[in-house]
Amino acid sequence: MNRLKTVICGVEFKNPVIAASGSYGFGREYNEFYPISEIGGISCKGTTLEPRDGNAPPRVAETPCGMLNAVGLQNPGVRHFVEKEVPWIKEQGTVCIANIAGNAVEDYAEAAAVVNDSAVDMVELNVSCPNVKHGGMQFGTTCAALSEVVCAVRKNLAKPLIVKLSPNVTDITELARAAADSGADALSLINTLLGMRIDIRTRRPVLRNNMGGFSGNAVFPVAVRMVWQVKNAVNIPVIGMGGITDYKQAVEMMMAGADAIQVGTANFTDPFAMPKIINGLQRYCEDNGIGNIGEIVGTVRAW
Repeated sequence: MNRLKTVICGVEFKNPVIAASGSYGFGREYNEFYPISEIGGISCKGTTLEPRDGNAPPRVAETPCGMLNAVGLQNPGVRHFVEKEVPWIKEQGTVCIANIAGNAVEDYAEAAAVVNDSAVDMVELNVSCPNVKHGGMQFGTTCAALSEVVCAVRKNLAKPLIVKLSPNVTDITELARAAADSGADALSLINTLLGMRIDIRTRRPVLRNNMGGFSGNAVFPVAVRMVWQVKNAVNIPVIGMGGITDYKQAVEMMMAGADAIQVGTANFTDPFAMPKIINGLQRYCEDNGIGNIGEIVGTVRAW
């Protein structure tokens, strides 16, 4: 019995454990450690319409219980992704999720059109990007900007659309509803929190970009809270992420309402993190008489 089979928006995953975008590249490096067919899917590295070199270094720094990054979406561009990376990922036998980003609504819409004609199974929208036409404010921090970009992408995309929500907002449920109302088929959260560290010897930030995305085990309680809030606000699937390092946290996230989970920073400290989580989930189901892992989704009993 495949106790871990998960279906989201009509797409079947052999298990609910997905590599989070940015932490796993396109899977080639991790395939040297274990067959990536073992994991449920890959949310591929954030891809933009044109190639990007990313930000100047230093752009990654370790912090207690996590890390900061300001890589700046270094990637070879969406056309290279579709021509070179997607066919290889599909050959490995795992779900391929394209993660697209941009600095203008038109960028997102055109990138969506390109991946729509490819073999990717789903598309995840990274809305934590600065909208250069509106003063640099992130698309994912206001309902109006979020709705505009989701609607534009939806017009060019027939594949299931996941919108990845930013936690750097006042009320995550407002953004979740706006995304759902504008055409999102599913939501993923949380993206990184905005953080900063300073080198006291040089008096300079540890990142050349000054600030960066904070991820890792320290953000887990924030992620659980937001997933629970969103699951109670919308009627579409939710994919939970943020600090998951073991199967117990994966179970906790799913009990909060996540239909599947993504693992990011843990892959840097342990390249076998996801196979370990998958094995742990299998044992958990067997030990607790659970026929399918979906039975635990949203089962938390709030006081």
